[in-house]
Amino acid sequence: MGFFEVVETVGKVIDGIGVAAIAVGALLALGATVSRMRDKAGDPYRFFREQLGRSILLGLEFLVAADIIRTVAITPTWQSVVVLAGIVVIRTFLSFSLEVEISGRWPWQKGASAEKAEPRAGD
Repeated sequence: MGFFEVVETVGKVIDGIGVAAIAVGALLALGATVSRMRDKAGDPYRFFREQLGRSILLGLEFLVAADIIRTVAITPTWQSVVVLAGIVVIRTFLSFSLEVEISGRWPWQKGASAEKAEPRAGD
C-alpha cells in the first residue's frame, strides 16, 4: 500500500468518524430529549436543537479535517485547493451559524458563565 492509498484511507476513516459523530449525536440527543419529555424537564425542543447542533458541529470539524488531509496530501493542485477553500468557507459559515443558534452569541464572545468565573481587576 503506497502513500496515496494510506492518505486516502485515513481521509475516508476521518470522514466516517464525522458522519458517525453526527448520526450518533443525533440518536443520543433524541434519546435524552425523550427522557426529558417524560420527566417534563425544561423545553425539550430547545434541548434537542442544542444537542443536535453540537453533534453537527463536531461532525463538521472531522469532515473538514478529512477534506484538508486528502486535498493537501493527494491532489495539491490549484483547482483542488480552491475547491477546498470553498468547502472550508461554507463549513465555517455553517459552524458559525450553528453556534449562534445554539448559544445565542458569536463564537468569539464570552458566555455568561465564563464572565462570572473570571475575576475582575477591582475584585
